[in-house]
Amino acid sequence: MKYYVLIVLLVFMCFGFAQKCDDVFLGELRDFHDNTPLNGATVFIKNLNKYVASDERGKFKIENLCKGELILVISHIGCETKRITFNIDGDMFQNIALEHHIEELNEVSIAATVERKETKTSQETIIKSETLKRYSNLSVGDALKEVPGVSSINTGSTIVKPMINGLHSSRVLIMNNGVRLQDQEWGIEHAPNIDVNIANQISVIKGSGALAYGGDAVGGVVVINPKRIIRLDTIYGRTLIGGQTNGRGYNITSTLNKNFSSGWFAEIQGSSKRNGDLKAPNYTLTNTGLDSKGVSARFGKLNFESGFEIYYSFLDNEIGILGASHIGSVFDLERAINSGQPFLVEDFSYEINAPKQEITHHLAKLNYYKRYKNFGRLKLQYDYQHNQRLEFDVRIGDRREIPAIDLTLQTHSILADVNLDSNLDRKINFGVIGRFQDNFANPDTGVRRLIPDYNKYDFGIYTTVEYVVNNRLIADAGLRYDFNRIDAKKFYRISRWDERGYDEDFSDIIIDETPTQYLTNPVFDYHNISASVGINYSINESQQMLLNYSLASRPPNVAELFSDGLHHSAARFELGDIRFDQEISNRISASYIYSTSKLNLSTEIFYNKIKDFIYLRPFDFISTARGPFPLWEYQQTDAEIFGIDLTINYKITDNWQFANKTAYIKGNDLGTDMAIIDIPPFNTTNQITYNNESWNNFSASLKSEWVFKQNDFPDFNFEVEDELNEEMILVDISSPPPAYHLLHFYSEATFILSEKTNLNISLGVNNLLDTAYRNYLNRLRFYADELGRNITLQLQLNY
Repeated sequence: MKYYVLIVLLVFMCFGFAQKCDDVFLGELRDFHDNTPLNGATVFIKNLNKYVASDERGKFKIENLCKGELILVISHIGCETKRITFNIDGDMFQNIALEHHIEELNEVSIAATVERKETKTSQETIIKSETLKRYSNLSVGDALKEVPGVSSINTGSTIVKPMINGLHSSRVLIMNNGVRLQDQEWGIEHAPNIDVNIANQISVIKGSGALAYGGDAVGGVVVINPKRIIRLDTIYGRTLIGGQTNGRGYNITSTLNKNFSSGWFAEIQGSSKRNGDLKAPNYTLTNTGLDSKGVSARFGKLNFESGFEIYYSFLDNEIGILGASHIGSVFDLERAINSGQPFLVEDFSYEINAPKQEITHHLAKLNYYKRYKNFGRLKLQYDYQHNQRLEFDVRIGDRREIPAIDLTLQTHSILADVNLDSNLDRKINFGVIGRFQDNFANPDTGVRRLIPDYNKYDFGIYTTVEYVVNNRLIADAGLRYDFNRIDAKKFYRISRWDERGYDEDFSDIIIDETPTQYLTNPVFDYHNISASVGINYSINESQQMLLNYSLASRPPNVAELFSDGLHHSAARFELGDIRFDQEISNRISASYIYSTSKLNLSTEIFYNKIKDFIYLRPFDFISTARGPFPLWEYQQTDAEIFGIDLTINYKITDNWQFANKTAYIKGNDLGTDMAIIDIPPFNTTNQITYNNESWNNFSASLKSEWVFKQNDFPDFNFEVEDELNEEMILVDISSPPPAYHLLHFYSEATFILSEKTNLNISLGVNNLLDTAYRNYLNRLRFYADELGRNITLQLQLNY
């Protein structure tokens, strides 16, 4: 028996030694985009534990292969390493495409921290995650003020609306993870419904240079991007807890990411903020509490050739509006302006009463992309948004809990985008977008509806091209067409209809009539052309010039067209005009950038001429059942806005740095030769910072903020008669407040707890000297001072 076993073993050994290993594998490596051969790629043959390299034609040969599995690991500079398995059963030839120039692709993550700009020739500034974390307890609008030329128009301290070069609301387009935000942005007292904690990077583009996002961005575009996906088998996250003395507020946010090297990923994030009544230096700001809760989740698979993402976010805000701003008539406003102190001051409370806002916003997105060899990338996206806005006035009786405004806005969007990037010196992008929007104004409020029911239809088509002329010069251009239709149902009082002269121009839109009202069905179509062209020229390694021209066309929004009633949270009567045409903006800008190891300097100048500019101005007063109220009316004129933004960062030593940020803007009404209302005054910020990496990456900074008095403003003051004594009372609604100076302090340090865990601790003091002041761009400046000193403590655990 033992001899039999020995013979069998010898037969198998001979068979093994006799197996032929003479197969040949011939490979050819080419660029996925333009099919050019890749020279000098390294090919590791895992089975044989040896290397070969590709030649100038991208070819390589592996000889003396046995039948079976062949595992190759291929790498090349600028490419993502690729692992491929083949089954060898004879000689074989394979054409292998590598993902070359991977650093230029948005979908692929890299470990380094980079600034990914959205444009090449527009004036663009990026706010990084290191800066954004300081605003975890605040808003997107607060964070955007880090950018020179960007300010905000406020309603109190918690409703902060971004303003880019003097323009805001519908003129500033906000993109949240590739979705255009739709949330009743027409209102000055409507803050963007975005939790700042979902942002990993924010790009601010001044002007309408990014045509793929929209052609109506007369002011600019804000692009909010989440954290890039890391294609590694890893799990990581962060938890941030903060507290503040002013308002006795607290906030917490936590994010958890799970990624796989295969491209699968998942992320979940949640946050909560709460504060009670805020405090000015000399008194409590009654009913200024905030209760905000948000959650977001992402899931999908991102590879080079294809991928998809499912995204959802939800935000629930309850915002108190300063109780002293609730007025019963224009006489209350006049007394508030002259008193210098709010009439309503109560003890601190977390309770939020009317007047207040309650807003919920849902956003859901599904996108898919596919790359094709020697062509580019196709992207398809569908997104849905549901926004409900409730505004509560101070009411009595059974209507105490019923909002004065109840608006529900639903938006569906479909996008198809093609990016032709096979030639990396000339990239072409074109796309088409369709959008349907339904707004429902609940009639059960018992108040005349400020905004009517309407359906809105949008269609857009665009193309952009970026051309690398040479090593120093990049040029880009774009063209976009948008069609917008608004189909509304609105009641007009017959007296108002005749007063506005609509009986002569719009009698054909009346569909029903009562003794006192007309039911109308206005349907307006707008055709909009937008364009941009620019160059980016590198003078040398340290100097750069940007020149850009952009044409933007913005149709009037629903508030500008249809407003006709008392806007309770703003305490004023607002009137729109259905005769309005589109705004046409022609903007030119130039930037000079100087950058060395010690000095970074950026100077931006711009001139924006806007035909048929629409603005809201105080006009007079109007008599209502509750007494006379300020009347604000939308008007249209030709305007010009121009200015300069300056940024300086200077490294004094390895530990000390100096920074300056300065902005000057001027706006003129060309029709009346007056200044434009709500233009930011001259402001400059200087900051000195100390860093010491050996002290647990310790840093401390002291910031000096100067805001000058706005001396260029229109005089919209008016008089109203006091019926008790028949005297005329001047309502000074125009005069800006005095200049002011503030000091702010911020410090932080990071402690390494383990190889993968660290703790960042930061301490900040805003308004260090507890200065009493008022901001010209705050709608509630007539009633109270701005916030006093606020000490914040924040702990961020990264793991």
